[in-house]
Amino acid sequence: MKKIVFLWVVFSLLMSSCSSSKKAVNINKKPASKVDRIVANAMQYKGVRYRFGGTTKRGMDCSGVVYVAYGSQNVLLPRVSRDMAKRGRKISLRKVKKGDLVFFRTSKSRRGINHVGLVVSHKKGVIRFIHSTSSRGVIVSSLSEKYWKKAFVKATTIL
Repeated sequence: MKKIVFLWVVFSLLMSSCSSSKKAVNINKKPASKVDRIVANAMQYKGVRYRFGGTTKRGMDCSGVVYVAYGSQNVLLPRVSRDMAKRGRKISLRKVKKGDLVFFRTSKSRRGINHVGLVVSHKKGVIRFIHSTSSRGVIVSSLSEKYWKKAFVKATTIL
């Protein structure tokens, strides 16, 4: 009986030690898309203070966030929001998706677009976008907020 138990233990140890030394790879997980990488890059700046013309962690303005995020994936956009608004294809809010741009007119004294945000999600009709405000720096806001809903001008898709 002892011999059978001994052989069984040895056999079990041999079988368990024969496994591959390679790490398991999750084949179901698809690589991040270009849009995911653009949004992830922008989200790295969340909390950075506002700085007019800024494009670094020392400070950013609204178009700086978008410019740097798209630039991280070699997509070159103009540096200013009103010029960015001339790029891409205009889309309805119903069709907005992650990575699209939303444009605003936040100043009553100046005409035209003067603010931009990068859509980070559109779920159940709620559109969330990352941008930089002079009072709070780089933040994520919702287009359903009264201020942004009223200031909204248009949305475009770049990719």
